[in-house]
Amino acid sequence: MVALRSRIKSPLKTGFTLIELSIVLVIIGLIIGGVLVGQDLINTATIRAQISQLEKYQAAVNTFRGKYGYLPGDIPDPDATQFGFATRGLYAGEGDGNGLIEGIYQDAANSNAGTYEGSGETGMFWVDLSKAQMLDGGFNTAGPTTPTGVVPGNLIGSYLPQAKLGRGNFIYVWSGGWPNNCAGGLLPPDNINYFGISAAGHLWNSDLGGTTAMTVSEAYNIDNKIDDGLPQSGSITALYLPTGCAYWAYSSMSGMQGAHAANDGPTTNATQGTSATCYDNGNVAGVEKYSTGQNNGTGLNCALSIRFQ
Repeated sequence: MVALRSRIKSPLKTGFTLIELSIVLVIIGLIIGGVLVGQDLINTATIRAQISQLEKYQAAVNTFRGKYGYLPGDIPDPDATQFGFATRGLYAGEGDGNGLIEGIYQDAANSNAGTYEGSGETGMFWVDLSKAQMLDGGFNTAGPTTPTGVVPGNLIGSYLPQAKLGRGNFIYVWSGGWPNNCAGGLLPPDNINYFGISAAGHLWNSDLGGTTAMTVSEAYNIDNKIDDGLPQSGSITALYLPTGCAYWAYSSMSGMQGAHAANDGPTTNATQGTSATCYDNGNVAGVEKYSTGQNNGTGLNCALSIRFQ
């Protein structure tokens, strides 16, 4: 009988006590907390690296301008060839020395200068910095006078530097701001140069094939650390180039960004925040803010443009 009772009671002795369960829960909590803290540290380091990359490029621009008297890409002939850079063309966007970084498409004689990537000044910007040894990595693919043919996504890295954010984000240069040539000629460009950060699907004359591949949280943190933390004001704005035109990175779901196209300008209209928006104002008319309250800001809904300093 004693042996039988022992066998009956033995399963009860193999269970966890409340103390043991508490210890297990504490350990699980510590592991989860450690993972979250570790992820926060990684995210912070990534933001810091991205800001540092931008600062490095800005410093290179200022150094180049101080040494050669022009912005990289914009340096005209005969100065370009005398300094050992590639020979420039005769038309707008081919190295005209006007202080704006512009690109070309179609044939240059049409003077089609604008926000076009990969050819003309927008492409030679990176070539000139490389030639002057002011840039990590080498860029020598772009030409000052020949419009870019179709460049597939896997070859974009020979024209543009990859952003530290990863996820297919690249850094490019453009000029004109939101009232650029895509506003139907009704508004003059702002005559300001920008660095842009967005994903690029391809390069083709006037088309960057850009998409949003920056989280809302990343966009806000970069903007907040450098500027005012608002998507439509200051030196950092949520603008990017899905084509040769600048658009607000309002929604990752709306292609050309619908009513928030660049020629609409900044808006204070009531904007409903969703898991796909880069910014909103809680559907109450007023200043737009980054949609960090949507999915903890993890949506890949944003892109940025940073004004030259």
